[in-house]
Amino acid sequence: MSYQARIVDAELAARLGATGGVVIEGPKACGKTATARRFAASEVLLDVDEGARLSIGIDPGLVLDGATPRLIDEWQLAPDVWNAARRTIDDRGRPGQFILTGSAVPADDEIRHTGAGRLTRVRMRPMSLFVSGHSSGAISLGSLMDGGSVRSPEIPIDLLHLAERIASGGWPGSRHLPAEQQMQAVRGYLDEIRRVDVPRVDGTRRDPAKVGALLRSLARNVATHAAMTTLASDVRGGDATITDETVRNYLDALTRLMIVEDQPAWSPRLRSRSVLRSAPKRHFVDPSLAVAALRATPERLVRDLLTLGFLFESLVVRDLRVYAQALDGQIFQYRDSSGLEVDAIVEAADGRWAAFEVKLGGNGIEDGAANLAKFARRVDAAEPPCALGVIIGGGYGYVRRDGIAVIPIAALKP
Repeated sequence: MSYQARIVDAELAARLGATGGVVIEGPKACGKTATARRFAASEVLLDVDEGARLSIGIDPGLVLDGATPRLIDEWQLAPDVWNAARRTIDDRGRPGQFILTGSAVPADDEIRHTGAGRLTRVRMRPMSLFVSGHSSGAISLGSLMDGGSVRSPEIPIDLLHLAERIASGGWPGSRHLPAEQQMQAVRGYLDEIRRVDVPRVDGTRRDPAKVGALLRSLARNVATHAAMTTLASDVRGGDATITDETVRNYLDALTRLMIVEDQPAWSPRLRSRSVLRSAPKRHFVDPSLAVAALRATPERLVRDLLTLGFLFESLVVRDLRVYAQALDGQIFQYRDSSGLEVDAIVEAADGRWAAFEVKLGGNGIEDGAANLAKFARRVDAAEPPCALGVIIGGGYGYVRRDGIAVIPIAALKP
C-alpha cells in the first residue's frame, strides 16, 4: 500500500530539525514504522532482527552505525540502546540522528537517562477521520481556536455508516479492506494484546481470561468516569483471589501498551460552590477496540443507541486528540459536584481553550448548547473560551444565534 500522509508528519520533521533524536510512541499497528521510514535514511528492526538485539547486550553502538536519521524500530525490546543513542547524540552534536519507535513503555530503570535535551517524544495514534478520508475538512479546529468561522455544507451520514467507522477504527494497515475484514483484524489485534502483549510488557504471567474481562469492563464503561473499584468488581466476578491491586497492574500494562488512554479532568476556577471532580474518563486509544471487546457489530450498535452514543464520544475524543496535538494542545473533560459535565475541553499551550459537547444525533444539539452556556457562566478561566461547540456525526456546520457552533465530526480537521 502507498503511504498515507499523517498529521504527525509535520511535527516529526520539526522535531528532527531541532533535537538529536525523536521517539515515536504509540500502540502497535498505528503506523509508527511507516511514518518513521519516510524520514529515515537507514534502519534496524529490533522486533525481527534477533542478531541486532543480541549485539546490543554486548556493544549497543553497533546498531547505531548507519546513515542518519537512523531508525531503531521497537527500541523497548532492547532498552540498553536508549543510553547508547543518548551518548552518541552527545558525541555527534548534530540534530536528526535517530528515530526510535516503541509500542510499549518499558518499566522504569534507574540507570536509564531521561534523554532530556537529546531525545524528544512524539505521540502517534490511529488515523482520524480526516486522515482516513472520512471527513471533508471543511471546519478547522485550529481556525476555530483562532476565532474563525464554522461553515460546512450538509454531510449526510446514517447511523449504520457511523457505527461501521467506529467499529473499523483508524488502523492504517487494514484501511483498504472491507469493513467486516477490518473488524476481524481488530478482534485479532485485541486477542493478541490479551494473550501475549500484556504478560510480555511487565514480564509477569497474566491470566488472559482476566485481562479479557478487564477489556470488556473498560468497553462497557467507555467515555464514563468508571472507578477502579467498578473495573475490579467486573474482573473479579466470583473469584475473591483477584485483588484490586492485581486489576490495577493489568490496567497499568494496558496503559504502557498505549491501548487505553484516559481523558484527564480540567481544573479551571469556578464562580460557584461546586467541587471539581478529578476522576478521568475511560477511553481506548481507538473506539474500535471497545467494539471488539464487546464483540458487537454495527447493526447491533444501531439497535443500542446508548452504547453507540458513548462510542461516538470516544471517536470524537480520539480525533480531537490528534488535531489538538498538531496545535500543541491537550484534551480534557469537566465534571463538578453539581452534576455539570462537559465532554471535551481543548486547551492550547498558550492557555486558549474551547469546550465541546458530543451528541450522536441532531436532536441533542439544544441540550448540548444549553449545557455549554451554563458551563461558560460557571467557569472562571484566565481566558474566555475561543469557542463553544456541539459536535455531531453529520449534517450542517454553522454557528447558532447564541454563538455556539454546530460541528459535524465528518467535517473536522486540525
